[in-house]
Amino acid sequence: MTAAGRRHAAVLAAAWPHARLVEAGSAAEALRTAWAECTAVVAFLATGATVRILAPLLGDKRTDPAVVVVDEAARHAVALLGGHAGGANALAADVAALLDAAPVVTTATDAVGVAGLDSLGWPVEGAVAAVSRAVLDGEPVHLVADATWPLPALPPNVHVHVDAAPAADAGWRLLVTDRIVPLDDRTAVLRPPSLVAGVGSSRGVPAAEVRALLDRALAGAGLSPASLRCLASVDLKADEVGIVETARALGVPLRTWTAAQLAAVDVPHPSEVVRAAVGTPSVAEAAALRGGEAELLVPKTASAMATVAVARHAPRGRLAVVGLGPGAPDLRTPRAIAELRRAGVVVGLDQYVDQVRDLLRPGTRVLASGLGAEEERARAAVGEATAGHAVALIGSGDAGVYAMASPALDHADDRIDVVGVPGVTAALAAAALLGAPLGHDHAYLSLSDLHTPWEVIARRVTAAAEGDFVALLYNPRSRARDWQLGAALEVFAAHRPPDTPVGVVRNASRDGERVHLATLATLDPALVDMYSVVVVGSSQTRVVAGRMVTPRGYRWRK
Repeated sequence: MTAAGRRHAAVLAAAWPHARLVEAGSAAEALRTAWAECTAVVAFLATGATVRILAPLLGDKRTDPAVVVVDEAARHAVALLGGHAGGANALAADVAALLDAAPVVTTATDAVGVAGLDSLGWPVEGAVAAVSRAVLDGEPVHLVADATWPLPALPPNVHVHVDAAPAADAGWRLLVTDRIVPLDDRTAVLRPPSLVAGVGSSRGVPAAEVRALLDRALAGAGLSPASLRCLASVDLKADEVGIVETARALGVPLRTWTAAQLAAVDVPHPSEVVRAAVGTPSVAEAAALRGGEAELLVPKTASAMATVAVARHAPRGRLAVVGLGPGAPDLRTPRAIAELRRAGVVVGLDQYVDQVRDLLRPGTRVLASGLGAEEERARAAVGEATAGHAVALIGSGDAGVYAMASPALDHADDRIDVVGVPGVTAALAAAALLGAPLGHDHAYLSLSDLHTPWEVIARRVTAAAEGDFVALLYNPRSRARDWQLGAALEVFAAHRPPDTPVGVVRNASRDGERVHLATLATLDPALVDMYSVVVVGSSQTRVVAGRMVTPRGYRWRK
């Protein structure tokens, strides 16, 4: 409503194609319009005015729009309403980043780094506020789960019980279950996505009939619809309106399988009639069971036009393989930070763990070890994930480049979900410091013969030299391996001019960073160690104003 506010709003509108400016007469009219039509609102108004306008409109935090308020000078972006459930906390951070402001988040769990019960992505019921307060106040809280789920870290005062409930009068409780349980003023319930409802039907089945049958099946088994992971059926029903609409109303996806995939599932009540109609002896039961380790809780039950079965699927552990980047905190990706805070267990080299301890939530279990224990760390991370935990396996640079992703995934099986988080590699950080040496084809080569025979390395070095690739040399030289770099440079010198640029970057983006530019003829290998990356230019690489530049393949312009 002010000139400054309109300028700041225009910045957001220009940056976000999905956003629109709402200017409808008075501030109250505009804000009410935005509230009614949008899922999130950024108001360039005073906090008091915003509160007075919106107070009569408040309904349910699970459905109300998120509201962020920005002051006249755009110094602060305040998450006013819908911090967790509406996404206002994250929106405040995004707004602040665009306006160079400070995000203001007053949600208690965020302030102390504890995962909020309503921020886990699962439905939560019962005494949520009271149990959250007990967690924050350090009071004993008993987390009682039917199975081990990949939850983020919770503080030490939260005591975990799996398949072993504490006494009924134990105090504060946080239940993780798909079962209908009695609630009281000291109990909150997290609903894990454990249930899959298999659905079969006649063509044209009404959505109301599907929903009524499903509700009866769940209620009869004492199961919560909030724990539905998805509806499932045969692919012939992918466009069945009654099933599609039921899934949409429940807010879950519809997953379909081919008849052959369903026919491979062993079910207690196969039907030859169904086989003749769709090519599989079971739709509802087979679809409920397909896709993982599952237990049939509700055998198929039918109405006039629909059939439903319900299965409980075992939790899947979560392994995030996280690249931390070359060292500088500002080269660490937001996704890497999010995964560290999502994890209940962090596994890594001790010096890398020390770099990120300030990012870990209270209660995070840390498994750190020293150099040379890479295989043990990989096995430990996979083992923790297989046991059902949320694990972050960390490494420097990108975890997939001469790092931990390969040994970890070599041991991982299909019982866990794997998330790869790319990071800025040491080579990319070094190249940025040197100029633009990677403008054309390039090859990564490790000179360490600890895992690869030197004869194999030498053949690859020769191939890169003959192919005129820019070469990035990892593990170039150590006290125990002091001749391999010289041997590799001799191979390159046999195929490239002596004045070919060679760059050495030590401790890229870390304390003690050093950049050295030489040529194949002048580089002294003694300047290089295990903290260095060596970049050998191609025959086309030049030095321009003190920077290495490899042309992209177009005509070179002097």
